[in-house]
Amino acid sequence: MQRPDLSRITLQALAWVGLWAVVFLIVGGGFDAPFRYFRRLFPLLVAIGVVVFVNGTVLLPGLYFRGRRGMFALAAILLLVIVTLVLQNIEFSGRRFPVLYERLSRTRNLGSGTLRYLLPLATSVIGATLIDVMRYAGFQEKQVIQAQREQVVTELKFLKSQVNPHFLFNSLNNIYTLTLLKDEKAPESLLKLSAMLRYMLYDSEIEAVPLQREIDYIRNYVALRALKDSRGLNVRVSLDDSRPRLPIAPLLLIPFVENAYKHSRVEDREGGYIDITLTTGDETIDLMVNNSVPPIPSPVDGVGGIGLENVRKRLVLLYPNRHELQVDAGPERFSVHLQLRVG
Repeated sequence: MQRPDLSRITLQALAWVGLWAVVFLIVGGGFDAPFRYFRRLFPLLVAIGVVVFVNGTVLLPGLYFRGRRGMFALAAILLLVIVTLVLQNIEFSGRRFPVLYERLSRTRNLGSGTLRYLLPLATSVIGATLIDVMRYAGFQEKQVIQAQREQVVTELKFLKSQVNPHFLFNSLNNIYTLTLLKDEKAPESLLKLSAMLRYMLYDSEIEAVPLQREIDYIRNYVALRALKDSRGLNVRVSLDDSRPRLPIAPLLLIPFVENAYKHSRVEDREGGYIDITLTTGDETIDLMVNNSVPPIPSPVDGVGGIGLENVRKRLVLLYPNRHELQVDAGPERFSVHLQLRVG
């Protein structure tokens, strides 16, 4: 809890004083002699301001907002009793208190007079407490929301930072081999890798990118992976780029493609395959990735990769109630179907 705002609490105390001054004026019929009336009530009005100020600067921050609710209640009651007893036994302008509000006359009953003082004092303290508690609850809610936003940003940065760099090193090695062989694919492959690095390092820092950039990244990825085997791989890619400006979170789709290459053993030209299909609607993106499952599982590469579980978390953070992810892990085929509503 922040330090008490003295100016705000002072204004609140004055507001309660003003409220009860109006109530006393109306109920007590002091319109004929308002100056004399308020002079008679001056000690009570001051007492209202004092208890509200003490409650706001000492009792609430020192006890209530620190979880000591029982101590706060006892302290508030003690404060009210003490102030009431003081008012009962002081003299002001030659007159003792309490007075009957409605006629400005001396009370005939001590208990009745005590209640007449205790009522405005207690009401002011309770009202001021409710206002500050609601304000404190709003402050706490804002703090929680801010903390959640910061956590979301941190998690997204962490998840994006885990994109597998292992294939980049393999790509560099493959391009190096092409240069040694003086293969004409070397310059083009180097440009593809450069474009991917630029996308990862710079475009991934923004909230959303045009879908075309994500498509280009996938195409470059597939092309660079194809360098690994000169015979060609059984990979079919169909990417709908008819709506290139659809917004999408950067590096959101590549983990599914990366996962397919990692576990399909696509180098086995007899039974290995990968099928990547992306279609779009006016405000939707639909991705399907199917890959073979080898009889003997491929050794899992522990370097890099964000994994499907982390992709699920990122989808929940970025597209709450706007995505559907279906994963079907069969004995011979692994299938991923992602539907996004980006509009």
